[in-house]
This record gives sequence, structure tokens and C-alpha cells, in this order.
Amino acid sequence: MNNIDVEFAVTRTPDMPTPEQICHWANTALHGREENATVCIRIMDEDEMTELNSTYRGKNSPTNVLSFPMDMPPGIDLTILGDIAVCAPVVANEAREQEKSYESHWAHMIIHGTLHLLGYDHIDEADAQEMETLETEIMHGLQYPNPYQPLENS
Repeated sequence: MNNIDVEFAVTRTPDMPTPEQICHWANTALHGREENATVCIRIMDEDEMTELNSTYRGKNSPTNVLSFPMDMPPGIDLTILGDIAVCAPVVANEAREQEKSYESHWAHMIIHGTLHLLGYDHIDEADAQEMETLETEIMHGLQYPNPYQPLENS
């Protein structure tokens, strides 16, 4: 079983997902790909995310999700995949702007970040297509719509 640690560095609001939901989404993304893995997911505000995005990506603005894969030193037999940072206000704003369900957008961000920890990326077109296809399959398995298509009849 995977060890998913969820940390809220922001005041939780009623519309935010529960730690159990977040763990479920991350575990679903890991299922069949990694077992007995440790992941830390930190839910944060715009200031903290801006600092991370500036430090690690050179962009002085908040983003929705960042992943920090862990490279374990040789000889250490632990499966620590890394950390995921999620900016709650950015996710909420994106869901509203894109007319997506708040819950499904949160699920997508957790799945997206988890797949990054597993080595998936979207730097080039082929990698992006592979990652988006996998995200969509996982989302459909969780009964959420395709995150890359606008909602019909919204």
C-alpha cells in the first residue's frame, strides 16, 4: 500500500477535497505503476507557490501544480517518489474559468502531479499525448470527464 501524506498549508474551505479524496486520486494514479511508494502532497496559497515556481522554474507567478521527484541515493531501499505542491486558489480559479467541476479539476491536478513523479512529462508532443491519454483514462476510471475537453452543455 502506498503512503500518501496530505498537508494543508492553507485554511481548508468546505469545497476543498478531503485528505481521503486526495489520497484516493493519487493512489489511483499509482495503481499498477508503483507499489509501497511514499508521496507528500502539500496544498498551499499563491505566495508559497509563487516562491516555488520562481525558485525552480524561473517564473514569478503561481501555477496550479508542481512535482518534485525524489532521486534516492544508491543503496537506500525506500520508494519515496517525491513531493507534489498544489496551489488551492489557482485550482479554484481555473475550475471556474474553464467551467469545470471543482472536484474533477482537483482530481486532475493530483493525478497530473502524481504522473510527473512517475516520470511522465509533456515537454514534447509525443510525451504530452502519452501523458494526456493516461490522465484521461484514469479520470474516466474515476467517473470524471476528459480534463482536456470542455464540458458539453455547461
